[in-house]
Amino acid sequence: MFKMIALVSAAFLSSVIAAPAFAQDCNAAGTVGSGGSAAAGGTSASTLGTAGACQTDDGTTASIGSGGSAAAADGKAKSQTKVNENPNQLKAQSKAQAMDQGTFSKSQTKTRVKDNELQSKTRTMSHVPGEKPVKSTTGSNVILPQQ
Repeated sequence: MFKMIALVSAAFLSSVIAAPAFAQDCNAAGTVGSGGSAAAGGTSASTLGTAGACQTDDGTTASIGSGGSAAAADGKAKSQTKVNENPNQLKAQSKAQAMDQGTFSKSQTKTRVKDNELQSKTRTMSHVPGEKPVKSTTGSNVILPQQ
């Protein structure tokens, strides 16, 4: 019994005493984000996107997030989000749209991290038949310094 406890204690102590792994500081870092909402009649649509990147001596790490929602009192609403990753870039796109007969609201956000550049752009639009459409565009762009 004593031997068993000693072995368990030795295993526990070796896991606790092991050298800690330290996080690296970023040599350069940046974040971007954009979002927007549109509403008309009994419809509404919203999307948003955000991304961040950190450059270290070992390379660049990045994260991305995006989402959207839509609602219609009596019509149809849909939203979708896609995230794609490949060795060259990380990108996300969210779309949301609500329709009630001729009245509609829609929003779209595209966010991307490629090389040392981060981008996010949102476009919204709402329309009531017989009236002028209401449009909006917002965005942000960050370029990290070359290492």
